Amino acid sequence: MRETFIDTTSAILTEEPRTALVLADISAAAFAPAARRHPDRVLNVGIREQLMIGVAGGLALTGLRPIVHSYATFLVDRAYEQIKLDLDHQGVGAVLVSVGASYDGASMGRTHMSPQDVALLDTLGGWTVHVPGHAGEVTGPLRTAVAGDGAVYLRLSTQTNDRARPGDGSLAVVRPGGAGAPLVVAVGPVLDEVLAAVAGLDVTVAYTNRPRPFDTVGLRALAGTEVVLVEPYLAGTSSRLVDAALADRPHRLLSLGVGREDLHRYGSAADHARWHGLDAAGLRHSISAFLDPA
Repeated sequence: MRETFIDTTSAILTEEPRTALVLADISAAAFAPAARRHPDRVLNVGIREQLMIGVAGGLALTGLRPIVHSYATFLVDRAYEQIKLDLDHQGVGAVLVSVGASYDGASMGRTHMSPQDVALLDTLGGWTVHVPGHAGEVTGPLRTAVAGDGAVYLRLSTQTNDRARPGDGSLAVVRPGGAGAPLVVAVGPVLDEVLAAVAGLDVTVAYTNRPRPFDTVGLRALAGTEVVLVEPYLAGTSSRLVDAALADRPHRLLSLGVGREDLHRYGSAADHARWHGLDAAGLRHSISAFLDPA
């Protein structure tokens, strides 16, 4: 996903003179050719993530379309106040593109983990959030985001599904269940683990790579009494949207994702997925217990 982002952004900078790229050292070497071609529009502010967002806000005020890139924990967590003030409060947009996801960088410790990034952006207004499940789902949303003026967050990961499922972000049925079957919603790169987890279960599996705005119309069309929501970031991040969309119906919701406990562990991304119950075995256990509590 990261390589696709770099290649696409480098091309966009050449094609669209309105665009600019703001970095804080992360991926600066990969963007060096683009910086040589466009020294006035590829800006590396050094290890100053708050300044990176401030610069993006200033560029947006002049009419440029800034793309801002770093690890999620530096781009959103560390610079949240600047996102709130320099972008949201000033009424300007930018395209924030992160790598690292929730725990892709777990081998570097807690400083490089950000399971709460989408929840933080939810405290602001009107952000569009894309969570690709495959490199083939990166270019379309990125180009669409750059062509607009709104606030967009593109969350890239090393975790990937076996194939791309591009679309407009609406809930798409990947595996239909029987009439009235429970609905399992998979967001981005957790889809393959979800499909493995529900093998043999009578459930409908639907997929989205654009959790904001959440497809509540599609949800209402697909949901019965039981809904399971599986997200690759903080558990429960989208539960309020699901509950609100189904407020007029009796329903039960199970929200699965990254737990709130700080595990104080390093390990690999696969290790953390297992520890948080987001591998196929963990998901199977949680979903089965929810659907058949006896």
